[in-house]
Amino acid sequence: MRFIDETRIFVRAGKGGDGAIAFLREKYRPFGGPSGGDGGNGGSVILRVDEGLSTLLDFKYQPRLIARDGEPGRGKQQYGHAGADLVVRVPPGTVAIDDESGDVLADLVIPGSTEVIAAGGRGGQGNMHFVTSTRRAPRIATPGIAGDQRWVRLELRLVAEAGLVGLPNAGKSTLLQALTAARPKIAPYPFTTLAPNLGRVMVSDDESFAIADIPGLIDGAHLGHGLGIRFLKHLARTRLLVYVLDVADKPLGAFNTVRGEIKAFDAELLARPALIALNKIDLLTADDVLYAAREVSAATDLEVLSISADKGLGLAPLVARVAAMLGEAEQPSPCPT
Repeated sequence: MRFIDETRIFVRAGKGGDGAIAFLREKYRPFGGPSGGDGGNGGSVILRVDEGLSTLLDFKYQPRLIARDGEPGRGKQQYGHAGADLVVRVPPGTVAIDDESGDVLADLVIPGSTEVIAAGGRGGQGNMHFVTSTRRAPRIATPGIAGDQRWVRLELRLVAEAGLVGLPNAGKSTLLQALTAARPKIAPYPFTTLAPNLGRVMVSDDESFAIADIPGLIDGAHLGHGLGIRFLKHLARTRLLVYVLDVADKPLGAFNTVRGEIKAFDAELLARPALIALNKIDLLTADDVLYAAREVSAATDLEVLSISADKGLGLAPLVARVAAMLGEAEQPSPCPT
């Protein structure tokens, strides 16, 4: 399935039905009083989280979401039927943003939760409401009110507790595959991963956490170079960053590049807990790995764990440490605009 994590849609809620002007005309009441009923409320456009979805692809083919209008009122004090709400499924992590104001309309994470992004208009009042002591046969009714309409930007931000970040070909996808049941594309060249991948790590029978592989960052990613700017937003919900560094390819320089791009995109992300997974240790001697780990730890002031995702070395301690740090980490604040 094609991964789409941002799209723009037009939403319009239903108009309320007009109130009716009517009078009772019955066999024994030929000049009865006003009996115009109220119009029905217009339907709203509602987003509902469906955990079975993982992309916004459907909105590329259905960019206009329009709810039903309410029916007008009728005689004999009959109310018009309300317009049906339009309930649209979205994947967990969807953020709906007003395209004009930039205001966040909805931040949808919990499966089954719903948010109204365009409210239906109220139905108008029929003339039965306008009777007074001096106005016994009012020919007055109010029209229905138009529903909300706006252009909305939908952004998908993965719901992952930990995020794997690093330069292209650092081994993030291999690590994700080794830790989870996810099967990202893996090859020995940069930008193999063209979309974020999500997996769940089982710590024990009753404990797990979600982890995301963010496509490799390069210098200038926050300016649109490479693929990074498209996917840095997926770090918004993470509580822990795991820097995956190739121990055999200038790991300290790689760390500084990646951290610099994250800072340029959103400096607040750097305040979140982090650790370093020094990957591909099978390519060096034990002494060289130890020297590199000490150098990186001293320069970054972060905990360093040495691993080989490809050979399965050091993964159990990494999982245990990530789980422990997640247990101590605070939930990130709601998504900014």
